[in-house]
Amino acid sequence: MSFFEKINTAIANNQSLLVVALDPNPEMMPQRFQSGDDNLIQDLAKWLKFVIQSTCDAVCAYKPTLSFYIALGAPGLDLLRDILQTIPESIPVILDAKHSDLNSSTIFAKTVFTDWKVDAITINPYPGQDQVAPFLVHPGKAVFILCRTSNPAATVLQEYPLIQDEYSTLDENNTKPELPLPFYLQVVERAKNWGTPEQLGLEVGTTEAEVIQKIRAIAPERLILARSIWAENSNLEQILAAGINANGDGLLIPVPQDLLANPDLKVAINSLNQQINQARNKAIQGDSSCELWMPDVCLFQPHPYQDLILQLYDIGCILFGDYVQASGATFSYYIDLRKIISKPQVFNKVLNAYADVLKTLDFDRIAGIPYGSLPTATGLSLRLNYPMIFPRKEVKAHGTRKVIEGNFEAGETVVVVDDILISGKSVMEGAAKLESGGLIVEDIVVFIDHEGNVKQKLGDNGYRAHSVLGISEITETLHAAGRITDEQYSRFEH
Repeated sequence: MSFFEKINTAIANNQSLLVVALDPNPEMMPQRFQSGDDNLIQDLAKWLKFVIQSTCDAVCAYKPTLSFYIALGAPGLDLLRDILQTIPESIPVILDAKHSDLNSSTIFAKTVFTDWKVDAITINPYPGQDQVAPFLVHPGKAVFILCRTSNPAATVLQEYPLIQDEYSTLDENNTKPELPLPFYLQVVERAKNWGTPEQLGLEVGTTEAEVIQKIRAIAPERLILARSIWAENSNLEQILAAGINANGDGLLIPVPQDLLANPDLKVAINSLNQQINQARNKAIQGDSSCELWMPDVCLFQPHPYQDLILQLYDIGCILFGDYVQASGATFSYYIDLRKIISKPQVFNKVLNAYADVLKTLDFDRIAGIPYGSLPTATGLSLRLNYPMIFPRKEVKAHGTRKVIEGNFEAGETVVVVDDILISGKSVMEGAAKLESGGLIVEDIVVFIDHEGNVKQKLGDNGYRAHSVLGISEITETLHAAGRITDEQYSRFEH
């Protein structure tokens, strides 16, 4: 199982965004585990194993800091191996290494991922993409790029060049000049090209929700590993609202280090998890989620699926240019939803959006139109607990020569699911095959409607057509978010 799958499974199973730092820091070790200097390694091992045992059903990841183990010498590295073996297989491990040495990256990546079997690692981005590449050649593993820290002395670098005096003065037209992106946001912008969302996340140390908000606007699809959020002047609800995605995840929250000294740690960690989940639910329900897109999107009337639209664009499912369609017509855009089956997080959101429509309809079975919508229909069948069938695209010349695959009874009502509605030809042909088997088709649900009165055409043929999104909604959202230019937007026929 890849890191991306593992972390999402742990988040879902434990209903938690919490990450525990497994740091053998003698200064933080509770008194009750201390038996003397001669037994330091054993004492640290007992404490850290107690932490794992007390938290493994309420966290989504563990994060041992490599430097603490190195500081203990060879026994410290033995301790690290012992702790890694203690962590349940179902919980991913993020090694906090901040690795920055290009020359040792290849051998270090092999040690970390092959020998130690950790799932992800933190990396310093200063050497650039060459630093990341040796880690990404290991299938299923991930890296977190350090893009910002909360250290006040780092501001002079991270906010550069906004700290320069010339940007606080007026230009010759008596107006403020356009401000460039600060360095830490340029790191985010560049790092997006170094690996896929499944391979590369971002590490962010801050007490300010606005910082996470700006990062999330540039990288809506990336997993963010937060740090330093528990300072007195920070606001947890605002940080969660700025960092989580529409599903209520995408942001990993550190457990306060002093909490690990609590003698009743299991109760304390469950209480903290409950607090986090309450704030998550509030953000998901919309009390604070509008702030998520403040830098790019109009806050007054955000599209309910804007996060999904932006992610589809970012992974290349929505393209703009001159594209010839199967019908021979040329469009100024192209939709390719086949990529989503390899993007579990996005695919999950697509299924949720379909489900929002299907839950309003009455039917007995779900039918997918070959071949593009079969994965979607399968996912919806499993999610909504409705049996699935599908009309064959080509009827076999041998065997049973079935027109419809799957079990069904004549007279049952079937909802037809397809990915894109362009002319309506494929869904009507599929519906006709289903009806030839004695099934009733009343509703057709697609993800994207290319518009152009095709829904009316389906209505004239006796079908109610529903869509999650229209192409005009997509282009308007992308334009508002700055993903497409004025010229690209103007070429679209409204």
